[in-house]
Amino acid sequence: MREKKRIREGVVVSNAMDKTVKVEVAYRRVHPLYGKVVKSRHTLKAHDAQNECLVGDKVRVVESKPVSRTKRWRVIQILERSESAEV
Repeated sequence: MREKKRIREGVVVSNAMDKTVKVEVAYRRVHPLYGKVVKSRHTLKAHDAQNECLVGDKVRVVESKPVSRTKRWRVIQILERSESAEV
C-alpha cells in the first residue's frame, strides 16, 4: 500500500548551494504535560532543480526519495516571492 507523501510549507533561508535550498518549517504544538502551545522549527534541505528559489520565498516542499546524503525533500511550488529577493 502506498503511503501519502508529507507536504510542508516554509521559508527559504539559504540558496547558496547549487540546486539545493534550505527551508525553515515552523509549526506549533501543545506540550504533552503542561498544555502550553510551543513553537518549534526545523530546517530541511530541498531539491530545487531550476535554481529559481530566492532567500525569503515561501515554498511548498514534498517528501521524496533521497536525492543526496542530506536531501530528502523537493520544492514543488513557490507560493509567494519576497519583496527583498526581487532584483
